[in-house]
Amino acid sequence: MLDISPMLLISSAIIFLVVLFQLNRSLYKPLFSHVEEREESIKKDLESARNNVEDIDGLMKEAQNIIAKAKQEASSIREIAYSEAKALGESKMTDFRSELDSKYNSFVNDLNSQKESVKSSLIENIPQFKEVLSAKISSI
Repeated sequence: MLDISPMLLISSAIIFLVVLFQLNRSLYKPLFSHVEEREESIKKDLESARNNVEDIDGLMKEAQNIIAKAKQEASSIREIAYSEAKALGESKMTDFRSELDSKYNSFVNDLNSQKESVKSSLIENIPQFKEVLSAKISSI
C-alpha cells in the first residue's frame, strides 16, 4: 500500500535542499541584511535624537540664563529709572517748597506792611473818628 521509493525520497530531499539554498541566497540573506541595515539606521537615528535632546537641553539652559540676565538687567534699569525719577521729583518738590516759602514770606511781609499802614492810618484818623462818633452820639 504505501511504498517508499528511495529514489523519490532522495530526489525530494535534493530538491528541498536546492530550494532551501536558493531561498537562502536570494531571499533570506538580502532580507536579513536589510533588517540589520534598518536596525543600524534606527540606532543611529536614536543616537542622533539623544544628541539633539542634549543640544536642546543645553540651548534651553542658555535661553533661561539669557532670560534671567535680561530680567536682572531690566530690574536694575527700572531701579535706576525709579531712583532718578524720585530724585527729580524731590528736587522739584524742594524747589516748589522754597518758591512757596518765598511767596509766603513775601505775603507775610506785605501783610505786615499793610497792617502797619492800616494801623498808622487809623492812628492818624483817630481824631476824625472821635468827632464823627461824638456827632453820632449827640444826635441820638
